[in-house]
Amino acid sequence: MKPVLVLQHLTQDGPAYLGRWLHERSVPFEVFNTQAGEAFPSQVGGYSALAVLGGEMSANDPLPALRAAERLILQAMDAGVPVLGHCLGGQLMARALGARVVDSPRPEIGWQRLRVRPGAEARAWFGEREEARVFQWHYEAFELPAGAKGLAHSEACPHQAFAVGPHLAMQFHVELDETKLHAWAGADDRRFNAVLGEPSVQSGADMLRDAGPHLAGQQLLAAHIYSRWLSGVGG
Repeated sequence: MKPVLVLQHLTQDGPAYLGRWLHERSVPFEVFNTQAGEAFPSQVGGYSALAVLGGEMSANDPLPALRAAERLILQAMDAGVPVLGHCLGGQLMARALGARVVDSPRPEIGWQRLRVRPGAEARAWFGEREEARVFQWHYEAFELPAGAKGLAHSEACPHQAFAVGPHLAMQFHVELDETKLHAWAGADDRRFNAVLGEPSVQSGADMLRDAGPHLAGQQLLAAHIYSRWLSGVGG
C-alpha cells in the first residue's frame, strides 16, 4: 500500500491518535512538519490518502505552507486520493474549494456537543450517532463550498463537517489523544484567556475532567471516520 501523506503545521499539533490508528493497522504514513523545517511535497503522486492537521494560525494567513497545503488538497481531490481535514485542515479544504473561512459565531474550545444531520452520507461518516461529544479548539470556521454536503452542526457553529465524495472536512479534533490533551489544557495564551467564561469555552481543568467520559467515545468515532476515509484505498 502506498503511504498516507500527513501535513503537520505545528510541532505541538501532531497526528496523535491518527498516527496510532494507522500504526496499529500497519498502514504506512509519512509526516511532514513545516514548523520543523520540512517542506510539504509538491505532488500527491505516490500517496494513497492525504490528512491535513490543525494549527493555531488562521487559514487566511499569508503563509506559503498553507497555500502549498491547499494545492495538495486540490491535487488529491482531482486524482481521487481521499482527503481528511482536522480543524485548520478542514478550513484549508474549504478555502481550496472556494469557500470562506470567517470568524466563528462563537469560539469553541474543549468538549462540545455536535449534532449529526440526517441522511445516508452523514451516517456513512458518523455511524448511527445523532450527536457526539468532540474536542474543539477554533475561533474561525468554514462556510460550505459549492457542492459540499453539510454533515453536522453545533449550537455555536453551523458547519462542523462537510463531505465532497470521499473527502471529509471537520471543524474539530478527532485526532486528540491524552498527550495532546494535557499539553493543550495547559495553554495560557492571551486569546484563550480572553474567551474563558463563554458557554462554548472550557477551562483546562474542565477539559481534563471531561476527558474521562468523552475521550474514549471520540476515539471510537475517529476510528469509524478513519476507516471510512481509507475504505476505497487499495493495497
